[in-house]
Order: sequence, then C-alpha cells, then structure tokens
Amino acid sequence: MPPLAVDCAIAAVVLVSILLSGALGPAGDAFRLTAVNVALTVAACAALVGRRRAPRAVLAVTCALTVTATVLDSGARSVPVVATAVLALFTLAAYTDRPTTWRVGALTCAGLTAVSMGYGSGPWYAQEHLAVLAWTGLAAACGDAVRSRRAYVAAVEERAVRAERTREEEARRRVAEERMRIARELHDVVAHHIALVNVQAGVAAHVMERRPDQARQALAHVREASRSALDELRATVGLLRQAGDPEAPMEPAPKLADLDHLVERFTHAGLAVEVVRDESGGALPATVDLTAYRVIQESLTNVHKHAGAGARAEVRIVRDATGLEVTVEDDGTGEGRTADAVPAGGGHGLMGMRERAAALGGICHAGPRAEGGFRVFVRLPSAGYAAAGREEETA
Repeated sequence: MPPLAVDCAIAAVVLVSILLSGALGPAGDAFRLTAVNVALTVAACAALVGRRRAPRAVLAVTCALTVTATVLDSGARSVPVVATAVLALFTLAAYTDRPTTWRVGALTCAGLTAVSMGYGSGPWYAQEHLAVLAWTGLAAACGDAVRSRRAYVAAVEERAVRAERTREEEARRRVAEERMRIARELHDVVAHHIALVNVQAGVAAHVMERRPDQARQALAHVREASRSALDELRATVGLLRQAGDPEAPMEPAPKLADLDHLVERFTHAGLAVEVVRDESGGALPATVDLTAYRVIQESLTNVHKHAGAGARAEVRIVRDATGLEVTVEDDGTGEGRTADAVPAGGGHGLMGMRERAAALGGICHAGPRAEGGFRVFVRLPSAGYAAAGREEETA
C-alpha cells in the first residue's frame, strides 16, 4: 500500500475517534463538538496526511491547533485533539535524528502539558494533565526506538551485502591466483624439460656417427627428461580434475586429417555437409591443426542444434604459407538464428572458439549472414605461431 494512502487512512481513523469521543463522552466538562472544535479537529487530522514528508511542519501545525482547541474549550477535562500532536511527534522521532527528537520532544511535552494544566479543568496535577505528558513522552520514545531499529536493520543488510561482495571478490582473487600458479607451473615444466630435450637431441644428432655411445647416453637423457616432464604435467593437470572425473583419453588428439570421419558422423545425423579444401604449404603445427578441427566441430554442432530441419552446411579450408582460414556457413532458418536474436557476446561455444583463436594469435568472427543462415570465420597464423613457439622455448 502506498505511504500516502496509509497516512490518509490513519488520519481518517484519528478523526473518527476524536469525534466519537466527543459525541459519546459524558456531559459537563467533556470535549464539546462545537463548530470551532470540529473545524480544528478536521484541520489537525488533515495535516497528518503530510506527516512523513514534512514532520516538523506537521508537528507545529497540530500543536498549534491543539493549543487553540484547549484555550477555546477552557475547562474541558480533556481535549482529544492532542492525539494528532502525539502522532506527529512520533513521526518526527521516527524520521529524524536523536538530537532533534530530544530537543523538539522535550519542548512539545513541556508546552502541551503546561497548556493543559493552565486551561484544563481540575488541579494542575490531575491525571488528564499528566496523561498529556505521558503520551507525548511515550510518542517520542517509541518513535526514536523505531528509527533506531530501522537504522540497525539497514546496517545489518549493508554489512551482509558488503560481506557477500567481499566473498565474491576473494573467490575471484583466489581463482586468478590459482590460474597464475598453474600457468607458472606449466611454463616451468615445459620450458625446462623441452629445452633439455632439445639440447640432448642436438647432442645426439651431432655425435651419432662418430661416438654412438655418447649419442645413446644423450638419448637416454632425452627419454628421462621427457618422462619427468610427463609426470610433472600429469601432476599439475591432476590438480584441476575433480573427484570422480574420468581419466584423460589415451587416443591422439584429432586433426584436420580426421575431418572426413567428423563429417560422416554429422551426415549420419541428418546434416548435409560439403567440404571445400584449398591447401598448400608444409605441415601445420599440432596446436593449429587441433584448433581448426575443434572450430569446425563446434560450428557443425551449432548448425545441427540451431539451424533447423533441412539445413545445409559448407566447410571451406584455405591454407597457404602464412596461415589457415576456416569458414563454416549454413543456410539454416531455425529459431534464434536471426541477427536480432544473436547476443553480442555469443554463447559459450562461440566464446570458446574466440579464445582458442586468440591463444594462437588468430581471429574469429561469428554472426548471421545477410542472405540468411550463420557464418563462422577463423584465421590462424601458422607461421607466426611457430615463431612465437620458438621464442617461448628459448625463454
């Protein structure tokens, strides 16, 4: 319910209560429902509608109207209009600070009590006058308690949010540190042992014909270094494996030479795939060969999942002395393949292809075609990567 509606309802309830107390109260020294008293009561209750937005002004208005009603109806045992000032004082204490509550609350209690004692019926110590002091003091105390409780809850929520944010930042920091540690471990293992293997293999090749015994000794060092490298790599990668994960497969990594088997599997699954090759140059590095195969595999998987029934895919492999280009296009019109429906960052598969290409210094573009369907283009600089790999080994 909106706060304004709540304030209007409260003001209406207070107004009806005051009027009923005057109408049903005992005759004589009770609050009389004269035209002036009714007008003052209506004005005081109307002011309560804005008590949250302007608590100080509302308190001043209700106190002034209460004093006016008390003075005009001098001799009445009680003036129920004071209830509006009590509610206004509670609101001020709940929505301001403690010093304001103490100052304004003390002034309000003292002023309304003094007016009631001076103009009310009976002696100054009558219970009706002391009731004004008690109700105004209780209103200030309850309002201050509500404000303190609200501030406490807000502080607890803020601490909870801050603690959650701190935990997330700590988790991200630890993940980043663990990645850096594993990267350093892998670099140290690969750089050290591969450099040792390279040196020993060079020695073996140099003395193979003249001193075969020394060549055999160098090859033994190569075998030992390679075995040690495999053991350390297995231990390092084992840190990343969760309990219950399957063992790593022992078959060799796939490459473009196995593309026919991959296409055959998709053909059996109902996807028409055409492969166009234009290749020249020497052998590709194993990492480039594997990355190209994985890009084609992920792209054809996306076509099979999203392109719709009857879609056709074309795989173009263009290779020269400087690099390798892989293009996978389809003419699918399945749901989610329009330009407006493709998210800017792509899915996890597209993200993985971009990361694979970027790791080798290549590029990857993926998006809808103007004539319909989807297109994935990847270029991998094979020669540039080989040079970078040699620099890494010498480092």
